[in-house]
Amino acid sequence: MSLLKDNNYLNTRLQIKYIQEFVDFSDDGSEVIKGLNQQHKTLPPRYFYDAKGSLLFEQICTLSEYYPTRTETEILQKYGVEIAQQTGKCELIELGSGSSTKTRLLLDAYKTLDYPLSYVPIDISMTILEDSAKQLLNDYSSLQIKGIVGTYEVALQSLPPSLFPARMMLFLGSTLGNLKETECDRFFSQITSALKSGDYFLLGIDLQKPIDILEAAYNDRQGITAAFNLNMLNHLNQRFQGNFDPNLFKHWAFYNTQENQIEMHLICKKSHKVRLEALDLTVTFQEGETIQTEISRKFNLSQMEQYLENQGLKPLQSWTDPQKWFGLILCQCL
Repeated sequence: MSLLKDNNYLNTRLQIKYIQEFVDFSDDGSEVIKGLNQQHKTLPPRYFYDAKGSLLFEQICTLSEYYPTRTETEILQKYGVEIAQQTGKCELIELGSGSSTKTRLLLDAYKTLDYPLSYVPIDISMTILEDSAKQLLNDYSSLQIKGIVGTYEVALQSLPPSLFPARMMLFLGSTLGNLKETECDRFFSQITSALKSGDYFLLGIDLQKPIDILEAAYNDRQGITAAFNLNMLNHLNQRFQGNFDPNLFKHWAFYNTQENQIEMHLICKKSHKVRLEALDLTVTFQEGETIQTEISRKFNLSQMEQYLENQGLKPLQSWTDPQKWFGLILCQCL
């Protein structure tokens, strides 16, 4: 049940704006058509995140091989209060909020300093946003939540008014690594347009490290990442009246040393055709052909700091774990 239909949550502590249905994502499918008609087929990674995909990703974040979540969590645990001291009282906005697990560490830090708590989670998954909002309200008695269900692009143009002196936008989990360089430029243009001078931006980035560690993180022994990758086909079937058979594909992830990025693909195991009725699209797959479903770029910390400054976000301080596997950068909008 939607929280807005549950009178227990119709109060001043919770507002959720549902804009997903007004976004192109809700079904023109042009990116799918374009990606599957290319010589080297691709699919947009946002199609990972139906309800099942979101839950699978939460499971991935708990895997022993998947170091990014626990490493970033350790940094936030250690330096959360320091971050809050630097920003002072501010409203937290999170892009791709998911279950808001790591955000709790920042909420705890602001609470420790006796700052008021206001949080704007943004996520494409209505279910996970509503569930996490409900739990947060139960756990933080003074917290105000103004959630937005939708894509980053539209949500950033629909931010609710804030009564706080500043905002801090969070982009954690190294999700930035999923964007190509040109997409990064466009993304940061949207960020700086949504923030005002003096607002803050907190970015998590996965740093370059030995290949065996990187590849193990995307090829876990339990096969959760493989299930997450293959579930994209089920999501496309449901969304576009398709007949993908996930059993005819297998998961493949490797580190591209030239591009400094993990690449996730689905490999076709047998030549066949797929029909997406809602898109009037028939796609022929050859045995051994792949669909690239995601990239995950790995960054150099000092180069990223310079890039952010060039984008109008001045780095104030950066933190890493002892192994320098992951970085957290606090910036201020110029």
